[in-house]
Order: sequence, then C-alpha cells, then structure tokens
Amino acid sequence: MSTAAYGRLRSRKRRDRTLNIITFAVVILFAILAIFPIWWIFRTSLMTNAEIYKYPPSLIPANWLFSNYEKTLQVFKFWKYLWNTMVIIVPSCLAGTFTATLCGYAFARLRFRGKNLIWALCVGSMLLPAMVTLIPLYIGWTRGLGFSDSYWPLILPYFCGGGAFNIFLIRQFIMSIPRELDQAATIDGAGYFRILFNIIMPAIKPAMIVVALFIFITLWNDLLQQMIYINSSDKYTIALGLTNFRGQLKSDWSLTMAATCLSFAPGVIFYLIGQRYFVEGITLTGLKN
Repeated sequence: MSTAAYGRLRSRKRRDRTLNIITFAVVILFAILAIFPIWWIFRTSLMTNAEIYKYPPSLIPANWLFSNYEKTLQVFKFWKYLWNTMVIIVPSCLAGTFTATLCGYAFARLRFRGKNLIWALCVGSMLLPAMVTLIPLYIGWTRGLGFSDSYWPLILPYFCGGGAFNIFLIRQFIMSIPRELDQAATIDGAGYFRILFNIIMPAIKPAMIVVALFIFITLWNDLLQQMIYINSSDKYTIALGLTNFRGQLKSDWSLTMAATCLSFAPGVIFYLIGQRYFVEGITLTGLKN
C-alpha cells in the first residue's frame, strides 16, 4: 500500500471515528432529554411538599421518602383501577391481535371480489379523525345497544379487526413471506386455516406482538373514551382514577406524582418485556425476501 493510500485510509478512519463519537453524544443527549421528565416525576414522588417548592430545585431528593407510596396506596385505589384496566385490555389485545391477523391474511393471500375496494376503504379509514366518529359511536353504543356505563364499547371494536393500522401492519408482514410456502402446503392438502395457523402465524410472531403492544398502549392511554363511556367510580381505570385522584389532592404534588409513577409503571414493564419483538416487527415490516 502506497503512502498516499495509507494516509487516505487513516484519514477516513479518523473521520468515521469522529462521526461515531458525535452521533453517540447526540443519542445520549436525546436519551437524557427523554428520560428527564420521568426522573423529575420520580424524584418529586420521593420529596416532601416543602422540598418540592424549594428554589433552586434539586435533582436528587435529600431524603428518599418511599413512605409516600404507602400513603398513596391508602387513598389511591391502584389495584382496583389496575384490575379494571386489565379487564378492558386483555380481551381487547387478544381479540384485536387475532382478528387483525385474520384480516391481514385475507388481504395478503386470498382472492375475493371487491378486495381492492375494501382494502382502499380500510386504509382510507386511517385518515379519518377519531373525533369525527366519536358522537355517532357514542349514540350507537349507548342509545342503540344500551351499553352506557359499560366496558363493552371499549372492548367490542377490537373484535372487528383491531384497527386499520394493525391490519395494514400484519398484511405487510405476511406479504414478505414467500408464497412458495403456501403453495407447498396446499400441495400437501393444507387448507387456508391450516396454512394460517401452522405457517403464517409462527412466521409473523414479532408483528403480532407489535400489534398487541399498540393496542395495549392505545387503551392504557385512552382517557377520552373511557371518560365518555364509564361513569361509575367503581369501574374507573388507571387513567380515570389518576385524573380523579389528581383533582382531589390539588396541591399535594408528592402523592400525586407517586400515583403517577404507579400508573405508568405497568405500561413500562409490559413494553420492556416486548420491546425486542417491537423493534424486530417494525424493522422487518414491509421487507421482501
């Protein structure tokens, strides 16, 4: 290798190393900015109210008052709210993931009349703002079906495909699977459902987990619809319970932040469990073999 070529190689390696360091520093900075609000909530939950209002504020509590969580659990019905939330989320995630898989498989593999039109309407529905359909759906669920003060308006929609985006995600993932596998199974005498359950579903496991996580996050944070359809305090979910609890305490920020930490902790735990599949599903969706 000539001296000039060696010099260019060292210069490129130095430039790449510098760019990697800068990129890493930027990633660390954005990670700190993302985590800082969570840390602020957590440190506030471990302080006294006098320490919270002290200026300048401290990033670390002088005394880590975990007793605030004991006091919060005495007045904040966390376990009751968590159970009510799971009553909505568990059947919705299971039904939504399964029906989205059925619909995605039909759009990706089957041939039927009006398929392109139905698919266009399905994708087009993602452009429809949720607020447009909020009042008609409320009238239909409450006056039409009598589901006022009930969980059913929050659960039953996920028995019908799990949402247009979830169907789209599953369809794109299935389309990345070679059709030769379906053809080989058909030659062996397998029908549509056997192909779906024995070949397609094991291959799209990451995408199904992503769909389940999307449904989980949507329902966990869906304060608006829960506020509309749920009226009884004994049926409150985490979101409704936290909102009501915050209104009762007013200026007691230590207990309010402790309740907030308790409220988002289960969601963070579920996401951390499924994050590997989440990243894998998002990365592989739409890729062709």
